[in-house]
Amino acid sequence: MKIRTLAAGLLVGALTLTACGKEGTPSGSGTGDTGSNAAALPTYTVAQNVDVAGSPTFARIKGAGKLTIGVKDDQPGMGLKDPTTGKFQGFDIEIAKMVAAGLGFDESKINFTTVDSAAREAAISNGNVDYYVGTYTITDKRKQQVSFAGPYFMAGQDLLVRKDDSSITGPETLKGKKVCSITGSTPIQRVRDQQLTEPGNIVEFQKYSQCVDKLLTKEVDALTTDDAILKGYASQDPDNLKVVGKTFSQEPYGIGLNRDDAALRGKVNDLLQAAIDNGTWQKIYDATLGKSGSPSQPPAIQRY
Repeated sequence: MKIRTLAAGLLVGALTLTACGKEGTPSGSGTGDTGSNAAALPTYTVAQNVDVAGSPTFARIKGAGKLTIGVKDDQPGMGLKDPTTGKFQGFDIEIAKMVAAGLGFDESKINFTTVDSAAREAAISNGNVDYYVGTYTITDKRKQQVSFAGPYFMAGQDLLVRKDDSSITGPETLKGKKVCSITGSTPIQRVRDQQLTEPGNIVEFQKYSQCVDKLLTKEVDALTTDDAILKGYASQDPDNLKVVGKTFSQEPYGIGLNRDDAALRGKVNDLLQAAIDNGTWQKIYDATLGKSGSPSQPPAIQRY
C-alpha cells in the first residue's frame, strides 16, 4: 500500500522577515490548499546586499547566483515532494526558504535536492549542497565532519505501529519485533546500541516511506524515528497507523553546514534567532506540523 501524498494547506501570509541587510522583495511561501481552514504561512522578505565576510560557502553561492539546499522528500509535514507538481513542502522546507531569504535569495533561486540520510555528511563536505535542512539531529560525532546552526526544532524518538497492534507500548516492548528505520539514522543506531530488539530484527532502508509500506504489509512491526516525522505518516492514514506516544530521546534538529565555515554558521544562527524573536518560527510551525494538533515552542539556539 502506498502512502497518500500529504497536501500542505498553504496561504500566503502578511508577515515578513527582515534579515541582516536592507529590505527587499517578498519570497513566496509555496502553493497548496487555500481554503478557509488553511493555516497561514509567512512571506519571507529577501534581504539585499548581503555579505558574509570570511565564508567560502557564501562566496561560492554568490558566484553561482543560486542556492542548492539538501532536503528530504518523503517526510509528511517536514519535507515532502509533491509527485504531481514537483514542489517541496513542510516545516523543514519553510525553514530552508526563510534562511535563503535572509541570505538574499528568493524561492526562484533555490534548487532543492534530495539527499538521503547516509549521504548527508558527504554532500555537505563536498559542496554538493550549500546547506542541509532535513530532520538532521545534532550530534558530537557528526560535528567531526560538519557543523550545525540551530537547533531549530526539538523532536523525540517514538514508534509508529499498526492501529490494531496493542503489543507495542514503548521501547521496552520491542524484543522479538522487527523494527525499521533508515540507514545511518540516529534512531536505528539507538535501537542497536540499547539492544531494544535482536540484531536480526533490525531492518534498514533508504527512505522512511519504504518502512511504512513494510509496516502496512506486516513485514515489519514498527517504524522508529522522530515523533515529528511519525505524526505526519499517522495523519495520512489514521485508520491503519498510530504513534505510540512514548518518546525516549531528545533530537535537536540543526541546519547542516560545512564544518569549517564558522562565518556562515553564525549568520544562519542570527537568522534563526530573528525568526524565533519576531514570531516567524511559530507561524511556520502552525502552518505545517501544527496541523497535527500538537503544540510546540522553538528551542534555544546553541552557538559554538
